[in-house]
Formats: sequence, structure tokens, C-alpha cells
Amino acid sequence: MGQRRELKGMRVLVTGASQGIGRALAELAARRGCKVLAAARSVDLLKELAEKVRKDNLVMEVVQADVSKPEDRQKMVEAAKEKFGGLDILINNAGIGATGHFADSTPEVLRNIMETNFFGATETTRLFLPILKQGTKPAIVNISSIVGRRALPARGLYSASKFAMQGWSEAIRAELAKDNIDVLVVNPGLTQTNFSKNMLEQKAKIQMDHLRGMTSEQVAEAILRATEKGKNNTNLTFRGKLLLLFTRFAPAVIDFFAKKKVRKLFAEEIAARQAKKNS
Repeated sequence: MGQRRELKGMRVLVTGASQGIGRALAELAARRGCKVLAAARSVDLLKELAEKVRKDNLVMEVVQADVSKPEDRQKMVEAAKEKFGGLDILINNAGIGATGHFADSTPEVLRNIMETNFFGATETTRLFLPILKQGTKPAIVNISSIVGRRALPARGLYSASKFAMQGWSEAIRAELAKDNIDVLVVNPGLTQTNFSKNMLEQKAKIQMDHLRGMTSEQVAEAILRATEKGKNNTNLTFRGKLLLLFTRFAPAVIDFFAKKKVRKLFAEEIAARQAKKNS
């Protein structure tokens, strides 16, 4: 466990704040009394959010930034210094995804995902470390995913980026203990957002029903609660927790059903290949 903290008055940066979890998180943090710097590629959506929040006399500044671009990461640092004189909590939320099987994907799609989901988070954090060391009960909050703990078919590229985030988070958690910087990871499961609509590509034969998931507001609440408590790892949704339980104690069961599902989806392809071999 990390440090317990009172969020009111803390300076918080949320990346990917224009839509979905990030938008809900930025707004909720402001309503909890945080000084929020909201960052995303869509400046119009950011301004719309800031105007909504400011009507209630809450504090939110915005910066247009793509975390995959070095110059934009530096813009966020300069904005945090200029607007708030520093930063206490960095929330690495920005992310993109894709569905489909690895053999049908391209190197470009995987690299784009890694640039945003992994390198965007690591290099944003690298730039902010000197500032965070001067912060009040500082924390790095990395928004990963349940599939960053247990990969599923047709989500391999996205899973890879989140597994990388998990491993990196565990390593720097120990490294940054000397600086009293907490490293917290939150793993959402299915969430009711536009994330699936904004994917780089969707080639999975079956799409997950995100409407069965938590709302963005519920996820945002869980993230802030974990940040307040200094909880190192937080897994969300009943199905997500159940998946991780089976992964821990009966991983072969998950493997069996995953393979069975894939074979069923590709039954015609398998049959054609077998017929060709027998001809």
C-alpha cells in the first residue's frame, strides 16, 4: 500500500481527458476539489468540459496534447508548471486499442498502440518525475486493464501494451519509494465508453458487449478512491475479478475455453484446411 491522501487541493493531470473514463475522471477530480489539468488531442472537447466545470467555480485547465509525441509531452510539463506551479498526481489514462488476431494485424498497428499506451505513459512519467518529487504525497496512477493481467484472444495487441504497463509499474514502484512517490495501477474491465468505436481497427469475429460494463463515472470513482487509499492494484468488475481468480488458481481452464471458442469461430477454416491436407 502507498500513502493515504486527501485529494482536495491537489494538482492533478489526467491524460486522455476528452472522452470516456478520462473525461469522467477529470470532472470528478475537479468536483472533489482538485486543481485539474486535462490533456487530450481534441481541444474542443476539452474546452467544452472545462466550461462546464468552471460554471460551478471549480478549477480546470486544459492542454492539447498527444502523449505519443515528445513535443506534446513537454507541453504538458510546461502547462503544469505555468498553471499550478507543479504537480502532485499524474494519471496516465490515454489509450487506444484494436481487436483482431495477431496473424491478421500489421506492425504499424501494434507500434501505434505501444506508442500511446506504453511509451506515452512511460515518457510522460519520465518528464514529470522531477516535478512530482517536489509534490505533496505524489502519485503516478496508471490506468491499465483486466486484459493487462490476463490476455484474451483477439485482444493481443492491446493486452501486450497493458502487460508492459503492469510490469513497468511494478518495477518503478520500488524504485520511486525512495522519493515517496506512489505508483498505483487500476485495471478496468468492460466500461460503457466510446473506446471500441475509436479503435484503430476492429477485426474480432465477436465484439465484447461494453454496455454490460461499469459506467465511466463508476470507474472514475474507483480510480479516485484507490488514489485516496494509496492502493497499489485495483481490479474492477465482477467478471474481471472472476477472470483473474481463475487465472491465478486454474489458468488451464481459461486456456481450454479460450482455445475452444477460437476453434468454434474458425470451424470452417479448420475444416477447409483439413480437407486440403486429405485431398
